[in-house]
Amino acid sequence: MPATPHVEKHFTASESVRDVVIGMADGLTVPFALAAGLSAAVVSTDVIVTAGLAEVVAGAIAMGLGGYLAARTDAEHYAAEERRENDEITHLHDKEIAEVETIFREYGLEGQLLRNVVNAIAADRKRWVDFMMRFELGLERPDPKRAPISAATIGGSYIVGGLIPLIPYMLAHDIKTALPISVAATGLALLCFGAIKGHFTGTSKLKSALQTLLVGGLAAAAAFWLAHLFG
Repeated sequence: MPATPHVEKHFTASESVRDVVIGMADGLTVPFALAAGLSAAVVSTDVIVTAGLAEVVAGAIAMGLGGYLAARTDAEHYAAEERRENDEITHLHDKEIAEVETIFREYGLEGQLLRNVVNAIAADRKRWVDFMMRFELGLERPDPKRAPISAATIGGSYIVGGLIPLIPYMLAHDIKTALPISVAATGLALLCFGAIKGHFTGTSKLKSALQTLLVGGLAAAAAFWLAHLFG
């Protein structure tokens, strides 16, 4: 009987999950804190909805732009290091050969086997540069489409997260009614989001859910207290 094939399952969408986490976490927390704070200072839900929507739009643009610039910076950094490696291979050939040998010695290669592997790497310039980028510098070639995708993912996640605490204020015209519904809805969303984040990042779902709820709750409580104090 053939042995059962071993199938390894690795999560490969870490960048996309990171963008969703960044956008959703801030989207749930900041508008929630703003709405809760304004609830202690104003008497009209219209003011909270207007201010909340303005914050969601501004926050989504700012967060999306930040994600775009971060991805562009990663790409520019990789390109600069790649040019440097190419230049070093040309002008510091022996030094680069020694660096490849050092890397493989860390994996236990010695003697003729080491020389064969090093020669194979150095025989192809592109392969050599790619090898040095990954194993010497620890850099992976970024996706050229990453910047706009990151911007859209972070901005969209921020909008989705930001609307959750505001919807109760859109549907109810009384702050005393809308506030507890917003707290409950956002708290549930924070718990669910934290658990999902824990699932994708490989950490405890319960711990991640409670941590996310704690951060959002503290931010909203601080905003509510300050608005009540000075309002």
